Amino acid sequence: MANFPRDVSATISKLIGKKIRNEMEKEALKKFQEIKDEMIQEFLNHPVTQEIKAGPSASNSSGTLGGVSNLFAFIGFEELDDPIKPIIDLLNSTKMTYGGLSPMGIKFIIFLPEAKDIFSATPLPWATGRSWAEGIEKGISGLGFLLRNSSNSSRSGAAIQSSVKIRSGKYKNTQYISYIINKYDKKFKKLND
Repeated sequence: MANFPRDVSATISKLIGKKIRNEMEKEALKKFQEIKDEMIQEFLNHPVTQEIKAGPSASNSSGTLGGVSNLFAFIGFEELDDPIKPIIDLLNSTKMTYGGLSPMGIKFIIFLPEAKDIFSATPLPWATGRSWAEGIEKGISGLGFLLRNSSNSSRSGAAIQSSVKIRSGKYKNTQYISYIINKYDKKFKKLND
């Protein structure tokens, strides 16, 4: 470009830079969407998600309750609730924007919800301030008092809490939201490598 006047060289560099940026953004956006789709699919295929989506009459396919009742009834969702929807909405809000130039090309900024955002959007039906999604990871008490019983006084219509302990047994903590967010945060960060 030494043969061109300075202003022509600058214009050519700018046009080439813009074309390269557009191509890099297009490729990064494609990879971003693949990772986002994979993340949402992993969440939807998780045994806990599957069990909760199956509603109050499902089996305890996640193994978290030792086969006693199911997570939907144990957590105490209303029969027509869709407890998975707020999580899907937050995962779908994940986005990528242009973050400027870097020494290696272009930098992107990923907006991924944190586990705490999801925990805030998933309150226990009977204990506001506590998250059922966080409880999946850290534990939810009361399994020993759970009666699998159709009842009008049951939120889910499939189980109630007894006033006396009727069994031994303990809820089995399970990797869930924090694991998925951490795993995909690392994958998204590789887009800037």
